[in-house]
Amino acid sequence: MPSEPTAALIVIGNEILSGRTQDANIQFLATGLGKLGIPLREVRVIPDIEDEIVAAVNTLRAAHTYVFTTGGIGPTHDDITAAAVAKAFGVPLKRHQPSVDKMKKFYSARLNEARLKMADLPDGAEPIETRATSAPGIRIENVFVLAGVPSIARAMFDSVAPSLAHGPPVLSRFVEAHLGEGDIADALTTIQNEHPDVDLGSYPFFRGKRIGLSVVAKGTDEKNIDVVVEKVAAAIRSLNHEPSIDQQTDD
Repeated sequence: MPSEPTAALIVIGNEILSGRTQDANIQFLATGLGKLGIPLREVRVIPDIEDEIVAAVNTLRAAHTYVFTTGGIGPTHDDITAAAVAKAFGVPLKRHQPSVDKMKKFYSARLNEARLKMADLPDGAEPIETRATSAPGIRIENVFVLAGVPSIARAMFDSVAPSLAHGPPVLSRFVEAHLGEGDIADALTTIQNEHPDVDLGSYPFFRGKRIGLSVVAKGTDEKNIDVVVEKVAAAIRSLNHEPSIDQQTDD
């Protein structure tokens, strides 16, 4: 496991893979984790198949400080994430009575066995509680099981974020110009090789029928990022283009 904290995300759901639903959690979690100095190193999108969930959870929890999952903790037949995570840890599901009591207050007479299923946690797990829903998320060791609904996933993440081991926050700056990637590719390669501790990425765009390029420098050392940004700007000027440089912000 890396010495600096890292994270992985498992997006669970046939609806994501079919294209019926567009995932909205990857960007939020990547940004939120980056602000905590916990880079998101891997994302896997897998179907609602127990063995695949078990395999992904076990592989990634051994490789990263934290693993997050989204999706599959609702009341329907295809919501199997809790059971799969329990299997990954070799423990049974156990109904969490405090969550049952909370759900009784919320659902009243509408509380049925299907909804009560959402109170079944892997034995030894802790509930992730929020004001967004009476049903809990799940924390077991370094694995965090979040809802797939973006607003609830965000509330659950916000609930657990203070407990995570932080690293240096990931900072980001960008330089833009109206030129193509091929025009500056060699210069970017040289700059990246000179500064391996800064993640340098190039992203083409089209605005007003003109092609352009946004070069993003990300890292944890503000001075190194500033140096890289200035080198990229100088490379752009050498091509007779005027760069647009942003101010430094959290990623």
